[in-house]
Amino acid sequence: MLVRNLVLGAAALLLMSVSPALAHGPTPKKAEQTIVIDAPPEKVWAIAKEFGGMADWHPMVETVETADGTRTVTLKDGGKLVDSLDDSSDEEMSYSYRLDTPDIEHFPVSFYSATLDVNPADGGSEVSWIGRFYRADTGNFPSESQNDEAAIAAMDEFLKTGLEGLKAKVEGGE
Repeated sequence: MLVRNLVLGAAALLLMSVSPALAHGPTPKKAEQTIVIDAPPEKVWAIAKEFGGMADWHPMVETVETADGTRTVTLKDGGKLVDSLDDSSDEEMSYSYRLDTPDIEHFPVSFYSATLDVNPADGGSEVSWIGRFYRADTGNFPSESQNDEAAIAAMDEFLKTGLEGLKAKVEGGE
């Protein structure tokens, strides 16, 4: 009887440890990029704060259309993402937004929320852009083009390229 109870107990523990692993979907991921810009924060913020102005400085963005607190971002590869502005503060030089309508064929992310911050740094500015997101395919067995790695790579590239474009725009005085 004791042996049977031990075996049943061990089997129950094994099932409890395996079942959640088989049943879970994706976990949220995070991408964070920062860049130092040789300009005062106020100058950087004056350009970065325009929710509909991303096409002026982001190399991957073709156009941006805004209406009622949303923006439709048309990517140079033809993708379209619709974002909603959640919060914007001139005082804190920060804004936050979220993805309302994904385009997983062009950008392998099903949802994101992101924040762009401008802060003083050694006579210039440090800009950080943080995104929290889920991969395009939220099932248990996503394809390589819609898995966590694809989503992380896409978010990292978008944030990094955007910050490099912002730096070029601000420092180049375009």
